[in-house]
Amino acid sequence: MNDINPGASTDASSDDRTVALLTHLSGILFNFVVPLIVWLINKDKAEKAFLNDQAKEALNFNLTLLAIYIVLQVLTAITLGLLGLLTVPLMFLLWIVSVVFYIIAGIKANNGERYRYPFAFRLIK
Repeated sequence: MNDINPGASTDASSDDRTVALLTHLSGILFNFVVPLIVWLINKDKAEKAFLNDQAKEALNFNLTLLAIYIVLQVLTAITLGLLGLLTVPLMFLLWIVSVVFYIIAGIKANNGERYRYPFAFRLIK
């Protein structure tokens, strides 16, 4: 079944694949907002299973990134900016890596494949 095999192809419609692509790529500018909206709109629609799955995946990844950014900011504040020399480049590197993952996820979703980010807390099931 496609839910078990993350890379399995699906018979999602072209529109659903395009929206899934845009949902993943939206993380570059809008973080978790677009995946949250797409998931809330489609979560109860059985015919949108692929789109729902990819929106949840994008949402979980973006929430994970947000949590990491918050932790890094708190660490910087606690150390009165001393860790800023380390956290600022680390946050930039994390952003670059996340953009690469957004692009990979978008391409896979547009091809009808269910993508799983390599690191993400699966908070939304």
